Amino acid sequence: MDSYSQMIVDAVSMVKNAVVKIDVYKKVNGKMRPAGSGSGFIFSSDGLVFTNCHVVNGAEKIMVSLLNENEIEATLVGKDPDTDLAILKIYSEGYSVARLGDAEALQIGQIVIAIGNPLGYQHTVTMGVVSALGRTLRSQNGMLVDNVIQSDAALNPGNSGGPMITTEGNVVGVNTAIIQGAQGLSFSVDINTAKEIASQLIANGKVFKAYLGFQLQEVSINSKIKHHYHLPNDKGLFVVNVEENSPASRSQVLPGDIIVSFNNKPVQSLHQLFKELTKKEILAITDISVIRHTELLNVSISPVAKAA
Repeated sequence: MDSYSQMIVDAVSMVKNAVVKIDVYKKVNGKMRPAGSGSGFIFSSDGLVFTNCHVVNGAEKIMVSLLNENEIEATLVGKDPDTDLAILKIYSEGYSVARLGDAEALQIGQIVIAIGNPLGYQHTVTMGVVSALGRTLRSQNGMLVDNVIQSDAALNPGNSGGPMITTEGNVVGVNTAIIQGAQGLSFSVDINTAKEIASQLIANGKVFKAYLGFQLQEVSINSKIKHHYHLPNDKGLFVVNVEENSPASRSQVLPGDIIVSFNNKPVQSLHQLFKELTKKEILAITDISVIRHTELLNVSISPVAKAA
């Protein structure tokens, strides 16, 4: 086997035993009937499982199948429709646990591998490259999910909730969606965001975050502007769109602006902004600095609570 293929095989072997198939059931005429399936992966030694919210939404019974075909009933710890993430708990022994990586270290063009159960075929592996980072994707409940990884790894129905991994075998994303009819466009919620969501779901069963209403994209800042205004940032958040009837629409921030600080702290990534939005003290008038054309402007916004 050539070294390139061996690298992929080794990465998959590190994670595959932690990947699970999820079957959900709902009552129909008093009997439990299959209502869908998806993927997930075990990320803690006490049996916590990442999957997608839409996979388990409305389920009255959830069954998790391990690679050895053992089937275990799972309980729902919590879910967050806004990021399409959910945490399940299974009770058994001898789990294989996936190693969570750092999505901040990902680079465009880097090889990534998706593992899941598309169309009911258990433990299918596909591969691609990171096409873009810091994308914004609209979730099934209409909210904007920030910090999404775009890749061209083939995903199909049933892949939802499975891991995206690097060639080192580290999980960097939770596979969440494909755009129907668009070839080569697949999306994953970055694992750094997923870890933040998981910590709140495990502690509280739900997620607190403030809502702004921006559609954002990470971009590099012009070096002349950076030096002229003595900015610490190499990157900022480009405002692609402003949602109607949102805090963003009531602020002075416009599409085309580049946000360089939020709450008086530099922001270079969507993950940094996300962390600020999970702090309850953020529900107050908050300062934002933006670059508009070549000008640095200071404006304000009033975030609102969005609890799942």
